[in-house]
Amino acid sequence: MTEPHNSNTAETREAVQEGNSADAILRRLVTRAMGLTGADIERIVREARLKARRGKRAIRYEDIEEGIRGNRPPVPYNLRWRFAFHEAGHAVVHHALDLGPVRGLNIDTGEGGYNLVGFHVWATDTRDWYENMLTMLMAGRAAEQLMLKRVSSGSGGADDSDLARATRLAFDVERTLGFGSEHPLLYRPHRDPGAVLDRDPELAARVHGRLAAALDRAAVILRRRRPTFNALAKALFDAQAMDETAVLQILTDGDLPP
Repeated sequence: MTEPHNSNTAETREAVQEGNSADAILRRLVTRAMGLTGADIERIVREARLKARRGKRAIRYEDIEEGIRGNRPPVPYNLRWRFAFHEAGHAVVHHALDLGPVRGLNIDTGEGGYNLVGFHVWATDTRDWYENMLTMLMAGRAAEQLMLKRVSSGSGGADDSDLARATRLAFDVERTLGFGSEHPLLYRPHRDPGAVLDRDPELAARVHGRLAAALDRAAVILRRRRPTFNALAKALFDAQAMDETAVLQILTDGDLPP
């Protein structure tokens, strides 16, 4: 497999020519800058202004985009594919379950991928919504397993990781939200779910069962929408960062009937 041509510059020109609105450009920059700190962004903008001043011209989108790229080491080829599969998996399942808009995807950080998603407030707080959330959170791992036949630790390893968030959510479903398979009417909160799960193997088994079911459900969705998933992963690999318009075009082109 040869490495696809990077299409960011052409994509940028097209966006500026077609939209040329401050909002559209800002959305692209937000997507491109995922993972950077405020100090990073301030320095990049300052350097872009200096470059424009030296060229005796106005600052351009490309100045800032190049600054962002220069702030990051290149992502190795194989790792870039893993990030693309992982984030495309989240996006496809998020869209398929109608959880809300996918605002942007980014795999250009060298530290893992980022997805920026929104949620429909009218659909929250039901049993179905929590099950859909669990499915979306497990979709990155399901995507890696589907495409690479093995998974990385990218879904876990930190308190804000997919596995950590999914475990806490499944724990709350069992203990505090009224949807547990055992004693659903008892409200039993705890600040340290991990400690409770270590002491209660039966509860741990129920929580794990919810996560396993969500993983299987995510895999089913991705297999059913395989062409869309493949197209989004390929586009994300090429572009490395995609805004809402670019993502939505692929997701809606592959929409299936209810």
